[in-house]
Order: sequence, then C-alpha cells, then structure tokens
Amino acid sequence: MVPSPHTQPSAAAAHVGPPTVLFVGARDAATSQMAAALLATHAGGRVRALSAGSAPAVRVDPAAVAAMAEVGIDLTTRFPKPLTADAVLVSDVVVTLGGAQPCPVLPGTRYLAWPVEDPSGRDVAGVRPVRDELDRRVRGLLTELG
Repeated sequence: MVPSPHTQPSAAAAHVGPPTVLFVGARDAATSQMAAALLATHAGGRVRALSAGSAPAVRVDPAAVAAMAEVGIDLTTRFPKPLTADAVLVSDVVVTLGGAQPCPVLPGTRYLAWPVEDPSGRDVAGVRPVRDELDRRVRGLLTELG
C-alpha cells in the first residue's frame, strides 16, 4: 500500500542542496514566470526557482517578457508549465500569486500567498509596477531563506 502524500514528509525536507521555491500563477504566463526569474537571478544559485500554473497559457505574456528585458532578465526561452503534485513535492516553499488555485498541502513545505495583481493583457507600462512589487517580495524571501 502506498501511503498518502498527506502523511509523508515532504521530499523537499529530505533533499540535499539549495532550497527550491515554486511560484504558482493561474496561467504561469506573467507573475509566476517573473518571480521565478527574479529569484533565480538574485539568488545566484543559492536557491532553485520553479514556476507553474493551475491552467497554463500557451506562452509567456509578451509584455512580461519585455518588462523583464528592461531589467536584464531574459524570459524568451521560458514557457508555461502545469502545476503538478511532483512540483509541489520537491519544493521547500510554494508561493501562490494573485488568483492562483491552492496547491496540494504537504507537511514540511512552507506556503505563502502573495496578493499580486495579474498583469496579463496589460502593456509593458502596466507590467512594470507588478514586476517591481515581485522584485521587492522576492528579495525579502531570499533574505528569509538566507
């Protein structure tokens, strides 16, 4: 018999290496992609950053790509990914953004909810304030993670 994931310790708690942070957006097309890229950039390998969406889009939002390019971060090779139990299982921290659906809750995993606006459908000027808010929050999380 396979035990329920709700009764098992998180795989993240047992892994060796840098902590993993999963950013979950509804479509994994803007906020989650930006947050993961910002964390990866600022962490310099000290933290692993993932992104996923409960209903992934076909592509990353072009305005998000352009807004991130303004700060020297390339999102052109990124693509939206579906939220899976495995992604949650390997994560030490799961951050849901805006209106993303809740994730499976596993013991040993820290969960955060950031009420960040979804900039989908906005132009670059409309994405910038969201990018900057994510940058502030990501830097704070990175400080907490050490």
